[in-house]
Amino acid sequence: MAKVKITETVLRDSHQSLIATRMTTEEMLPILSELDKVGYHSLEAWGGATFDACLRFLNEDPWERLRIIRDNVKNTKLQMLFRGQNILGYRHYADDVVEYFVQKSIANGIDIIRIFDALNDARNLRTAIEATKKEGGHVQAAISYTTSPVHSNESFAKYAKELENMGADSICIKDMAGLLKPYDAFELVTAIKKQCKLPVQLHTHYTAGVASMTLIKAIEAGVDIVDTAISPMAMGTSQPPTEPLVASLAGTPYDTGLDLNQLDKINKYFTPLREKYIAEGLLDTKVLKVDVNALLYQVPGGMLSNLVSQLKQAGKSELLPEVLAEVPKVREDAGFPPLVTPSSQIVGTQAVFNVIGGERYKMVTKEFKGLVRGEYGMTPVKIKPEFVKKIIGDEKQITYRPADDLKPELESIRAKMKQYEEQEEDVLSYALFEQVATKFFEYRKAKKYGLDGDNGDKQLGVHPV
Repeated sequence: MAKVKITETVLRDSHQSLIATRMTTEEMLPILSELDKVGYHSLEAWGGATFDACLRFLNEDPWERLRIIRDNVKNTKLQMLFRGQNILGYRHYADDVVEYFVQKSIANGIDIIRIFDALNDARNLRTAIEATKKEGGHVQAAISYTTSPVHSNESFAKYAKELENMGADSICIKDMAGLLKPYDAFELVTAIKKQCKLPVQLHTHYTAGVASMTLIKAIEAGVDIVDTAISPMAMGTSQPPTEPLVASLAGTPYDTGLDLNQLDKINKYFTPLREKYIAEGLLDTKVLKVDVNALLYQVPGGMLSNLVSQLKQAGKSELLPEVLAEVPKVREDAGFPPLVTPSSQIVGTQAVFNVIGGERYKMVTKEFKGLVRGEYGMTPVKIKPEFVKKIIGDEKQITYRPADDLKPELESIRAKMKQYEEQEEDVLSYALFEQVATKFFEYRKAKKYGLDGDNGDKQLGVHPV
């Protein structure tokens, strides 16, 4: 038994989950030095959807945000979320882009890179893991947790061992939909710890209302680190709250050693910010309620809001129950992928099409065809041959690592965007989000020459999980 360490998510996943990643660097800045004094294991501060949201909605440079956080956080490790071969985007990128992105992330201040693949296809993690090791960063390889007839504690423990053999420094159980129940967490952590000698971290969401209990049981099973969010920005689709866990473990063998008075300073800073988000309509109190349906449909919070938005646009909001019932069926057809970006959007959109169209797979999205074809990697179970034929006809399935088809692309991207380049990192912003980055570069240039003072569109949009 050892002290439990805590990763604070308020600078990344907490606001990604509650307010579609709209917290600005300006709002973070005043509290960074106080966050640094808490004694957290790490601050999850970058990656995930923060990069896209900075450029697209906040007119901010994500690299500048990272440098500002690093300048103000001297004693605590900074952590980011990285989607394997997808980096922070929605397609696979060539190895040279992945390697350069890792290099620049670490050079700008990241210590720990949490690397996951939506399908748990280890081949899609290899380049990012090797690049992180080369740059001297800490590789936290993540298991995308899900439940299905083909997923078990044994299969997850075997995957953890595979990740350890690939060079991971720690393992994360990434429960993106808040599906992991307390006693299941105890058994899962126990199974992984038997197979694997690395520290284990647990990341979950409060969506289904069980997350704090899940953390306690995982801690009893020997989990080393847990993710929490400061209470004003916790619960709902965010993480379990930090302070109640710290209070619950105080005086036990698992005592975190964190000071509740220092945490109260953080709480007092974010409480009025939370009220501001509610007043602005950024924080919809609907996302704060307990939704046990998450356990039934395995739909993460961000995916649920996307489904609601798609149905509303089609004027078919009343069909939500049918779509939620269709999601597990589409998922089974597609080889039981875990539901996390990008597979969550792919499966969700296809479920919407199936219900609205009145006939299953009458209309098939390009992305769903890609999933079935193997463009995203290997699904947890082989998709039935007759279903493959139905979706992609006589086209061949990809059985190798999808990125093996991608030629180096960094130099051609650099040549394309040379006119916008003000820093080396700009080429990466452009590589991941060409149109959005171009718009940001033009805004940045105009601002520099005093042509435009626009603060950017801060409206809520469809956002990743």
